Amino acid sequence: MKHHSPAFEAIKPNIGSSFTCLHFLKNENIKSHVWHYHPEIELVLVGGGSGKRQIGSNISYFSNGDLILIGSNLPHCGMTNENTNNDYEVVIQFSQDFLGNELWNAPEMNRIFQMLETAKSGIVFGETVKKTLQPQIAGLAKSSSLNKLLKLIDILDNLAQTDDFKILNAGKYYLQTHKEDNDRINLIFNHVKDNFQNQISLEDVADLATMTVPSFCRYFKKITNKTFTQFVNEYRITHSLKLLAEQPMSISEICFESGFNNFSYFNKTFKEHTQKSPSEYRKAFSNIMV
Repeated sequence: MKHHSPAFEAIKPNIGSSFTCLHFLKNENIKSHVWHYHPEIELVLVGGGSGKRQIGSNISYFSNGDLILIGSNLPHCGMTNENTNNDYEVVIQFSQDFLGNELWNAPEMNRIFQMLETAKSGIVFGETVKKTLQPQIAGLAKSSSLNKLLKLIDILDNLAQTDDFKILNAGKYYLQTHKEDNDRINLIFNHVKDNFQNQISLEDVADLATMTVPSFCRYFKKITNKTFTQFVNEYRITHSLKLLAEQPMSISEICFESGFNNFSYFNKTFKEHTQKSPSEYRKAFSNIMV
């Protein structure tokens, strides 16, 4: 399968509104295979379900739904697919200046403005704030006109006040302003996405990027703030988290199904990533879900 650079997604606000608010049932919004970006900021609420998220160079697993804020021009994949088993998904998209530039100078808007700047690295919100704001976000699509706008500002203000969040990409994500880099790195991302269950050699990926191996290694680290091996391992470990949580497979089967060909290396890498062994993770996850 041939892949191109991430698709630019053109977004038009709902009629009579300054922003877009879409409510999808179950797996209506299946875009997990599409790597895309847009200048609009995006707030995504996944109601229930579990799956993989890729925001910039961060790959991680979510369970029991998700609440994510994706900054302007940060490449990402859709959150849901036919295996997510979510109840619904709400996608809110707005431009940085959707309220006009002057309003951002108001001191009351400062913390929201600062959060939107931080969102250029991607923000995932924790369980507490997700549960608290879920009804408001889920009901936003049914609101109308000024009431809808005021509710969105209130949601953003609540998110800007919480400390129940995690930043997904270390530092500012380099790909936002360099189209040539965007094209090249996303060719690599898509190659990993399609081939992580097989052996991926540095030589092959460097060829794909039309670079020597040392140049590629320096380039990838500069762009993503992680080595290529770290990136591939992160993708594989995230896949193993999904299998451990959702599939009745043995841990050795999961090891090989996730692209690791050495069980002890899988265990070591898994523990570095999660601070638990695979069996400890599965047990802890089972306790949470009971």
